[in-house]
Amino acid sequence: MSLDRGESHTHHHLGHQGHTGKLVAALLLTLGFAAVEAGVGWWAHSLALMADAGHMITDSSSLGLAAAAAWLARRPPSLRHSYGFVRAEILAALVNSMLMLALIAFIAHEAFQRFGTPREISGGAVTGVALVGLGVNLLVAWVLSRGESTLNSRAALLHVIGDALGSVAAIVSGIVILTTGWTPIDPLLSLFVALLILTSALRLLRETLHVLMEGVPMQIHLDAVGHDLATLPGVLRVHDLHVWTLSSGTIALSAHLEIRDLPDWPHLLAAAREALSHRHGITHVTLQPEVLSVAPLVRADWVRGSASPRA
Repeated sequence: MSLDRGESHTHHHLGHQGHTGKLVAALLLTLGFAAVEAGVGWWAHSLALMADAGHMITDSSSLGLAAAAAWLARRPPSLRHSYGFVRAEILAALVNSMLMLALIAFIAHEAFQRFGTPREISGGAVTGVALVGLGVNLLVAWVLSRGESTLNSRAALLHVIGDALGSVAAIVSGIVILTTGWTPIDPLLSLFVALLILTSALRLLRETLHVLMEGVPMQIHLDAVGHDLATLPGVLRVHDLHVWTLSSGTIALSAHLEIRDLPDWPHLLAAAREALSHRHGITHVTLQPEVLSVAPLVRADWVRGSASPRA
């Protein structure tokens, strides 16, 4: 028996509306400045500036994907898609992570080429445009950080933070070139920023794949959940317990509970729902009662009176 999704879907629908608006605003700001930065970076021969512009252009496509995914997530369930499209955000986060890795590879390739064939760089133009870019990135980061956080919005925010780091690197590069004329600082700082972005991108990719593989959410202890269900009055055994992330902010659970008396099931179900919601934050619950009239055919994972799952 599962919980009614009506109230939950309405809440997520309203949340996704605001989330989509943030993503569209961030998209317009990012795309507008990226065109300016790319032109100046090409004219000034600055890899740091062009890398930052390329990063922002990649961000524009990523923000577009995120906005489209947030819009899809607002669509109600259908006969063909019973969960709706709430996982579109997770898929968008995966695509964004892959785009980041591709961009990092491009920056690294260009940087190593610049070490072998340095070019004259206009430090003044690089510094000026990078300062404006930093302001734009901070504004976009502020817009995205407001409100509910999801894997999708975190992926978009990660891109913008990378942009801000790229702008800082371009500023430092421009100042060093202006004061010393040492041009290798430009590809060197580009590599440094690429390494910083790589760490965050890999972390986000790992979390996204964990969700897609329906792993137990990081904040949930499966042993504690099984123990709490097994110790409810009237429950003898628990097996086939599964907990996974349906979408950002929605955790689902299914389990089989072995009981002695079926008439007690309504009260037991209410107690189980309350325990799962208050102790573990799990509200999308499916529990199947099994009356234990004979010896169990399925080995139980959690047994009443046992504090841990059976090996």
